Amino acid sequence: MDKTLAHDFLGKMLLIREFETVAEGLTLRGKVPGGMHNSSGQEAVAVGVMGALKDEDVIASTHRSHHHSIARGMSTEAMMAELFTKSTGCSRGRGGSMHLVDLSRNYFGGNGIVGAGVSLAMGLALGISVLKKKAISVGFMGDGAINTGRTWESINMAVIWNLPFLIVIDNNQYAVETFMDRVTGGKDFLARAKSFGLTAENVDGQNVEEVFLTVEKAREKILSGAGPHLINAITYRYSGHNVGEVGKYRTTEEISEWRETRDPISNWSARLLENGLITGSEIEELRQSAKTEIEKAVKFAEESPFPEPNTVTEDVDSGSLLRQL
Repeated sequence: MDKTLAHDFLGKMLLIREFETVAEGLTLRGKVPGGMHNSSGQEAVAVGVMGALKDEDVIASTHRSHHHSIARGMSTEAMMAELFTKSTGCSRGRGGSMHLVDLSRNYFGGNGIVGAGVSLAMGLALGISVLKKKAISVGFMGDGAINTGRTWESINMAVIWNLPFLIVIDNNQYAVETFMDRVTGGKDFLARAKSFGLTAENVDGQNVEEVFLTVEKAREKILSGAGPHLINAITYRYSGHNVGEVGKYRTTEEISEWRETRDPISNWSARLLENGLITGSEIEELRQSAKTEIEKAVKFAEESPFPEPNTVTEDVDSGSLLRQL
């Protein structure tokens, strides 16, 4: 892999981990109202996917969207301010953690409805098709959305219309507190996807390069007219479903095994060191850069004002999303 790209991947994963670590602490202290969903452990999925996409591609995310947002290049200051519900946030402080958005980056953001990212991205894919643009739409979903009706209704429409659509499952294996094998008929995500006419494949979601290369190839196939594609990225979240959760559904041994043997940041760092693509001091520089950026983001959020009540109707425009395409 190109050295610059390899460093960029590591830097972004470190930035995501630092953002999540700090934001979780702030949430527990009451600085972030409404809670948040930590994506620590899932960095490679976001960074690998976004690294393979182009500026013209469009993305819709999930309720757990911090890693996707940072990987797409969103301002961490605007993100943190949004978590603090400040007027300088990306949604003017009225969306919070689950509604991070940056239309300037074709990032249509997260939402609090399970499976809705796939539905929104399907609509965006339809827009791309109608306007005959050379781009794809990417809809993220959690593994819990595999058993949600709106997910498959949207996929069905995408298949019959042959839309330029990529579905990525951020499969951390637990829907809130339930292991997916216990509630998924057939236990096979790919078989279900293929039964709808999708091409589909698994990917190691802890290996940023594997995710990147898989998405890069899938994007080219979709642009060639091959139709919608699904990628099931096997990953793991270290924290609970939401901050403050008292989790009794996983063993400490299970969590420790993933952290110690399959951590995407540790493994990528080790691989770059082994291949002479980075030095220990360069890793530390990237780590310190992430810390400094998040410190600035927190300071910015704390010093920003809350939104004024008389601005509540600003930016309410039903046609704005359509014009963005």
